[in-house]
Amino acid sequence: MPKTAIDRRSILALIGAALMPVQAQAAQYPSRPIKIIVPFGPGGSGDISARLIGKQIEDKTRQAVVVDNRPGANGIIGTMAVKTAEPDGYTVLLITTSTHAANVSLVRNLSYDPAKDFTVVGVFRSSGSYLMVRPEAPWRDLPSFVAAAKAAPGKLVFGYFNASSRTPPEYLGRLAGIELQGVPYRAIANAIADLISGEIHCLFMDTTASNQYLQSRQLRPLAITSLTRARATPDVPAVAETFPGFQLTGFLGMAVPSATPREIVVQLNGLINEALTAPEVRRRMDEFGLSYDITDLAACEAEVRAERERWTEYTRVAGIQPE
Repeated sequence: MPKTAIDRRSILALIGAALMPVQAQAAQYPSRPIKIIVPFGPGGSGDISARLIGKQIEDKTRQAVVVDNRPGANGIIGTMAVKTAEPDGYTVLLITTSTHAANVSLVRNLSYDPAKDFTVVGVFRSSGSYLMVRPEAPWRDLPSFVAAAKAAPGKLVFGYFNASSRTPPEYLGRLAGIELQGVPYRAIANAIADLISGEIHCLFMDTTASNQYLQSRQLRPLAITSLTRARATPDVPAVAETFPGFQLTGFLGMAVPSATPREIVVQLNGLINEALTAPEVRRRMDEFGLSYDITDLAACEAEVRAERERWTEYTRVAGIQPE
């Protein structure tokens, strides 16, 4: 037999042997608990969504799904934990507007590349954020809030805990010609506590995280950052009604390290899409003002790429410099 034939056969055998463990791993996936790392604290939209979808995946696969909150550094700590994790589908990142869009423009020398280091396996969307104040705050609407800020430059203080809570007030400040003072927080719960106690004056909170505070009337919304009013709160005006064209919406999703085998990536995408169709998930998503579609892998990547481009423009207009 010619030597070239033997060499070819040997090479094919080696390739087949190398692929067998990956194929076997994918066929058995998941065979042990899955960890979803949320790069922000409990109580935010990412945390709530991760637990909601994780429960559906757990019920479907009969494998535990554990949510692990790793807040800090505007989502970078949790994101890096997944970037450096074993790419086997058992460590999943809850991605957000901050981690996979805004941080690219806001963080100098970012320690990860959202496009190169991760594969997006699912996407769901936010309808925007509410500008929240205390119920007893003197401002009854956005125009009166803006008037107060103009009368006392730099005296009204907003809290922020990630890029998507920092950019809206900065963006509003540019359009309205007002100066607001920002205070950073490690987690959303700390910012909310200070807003309720009166330590700060306002906070932009996404519709998911805002839900319980609206229902309990612990906080009051002045406006929403989506282009139009939300179905859940038709009495709350859009910021665009005062400042035409104003729109800042975000997204949530899930991703894994880019070296994760394609077979497992496809399975995860299927599990997330199936979870999004569950009646309980759909009901809660509607309640939280989140929208969702069955999104294949190519569409997931395209949507996150488009969001990154949009937030690059948002942060440019807001005049926020990388730190």
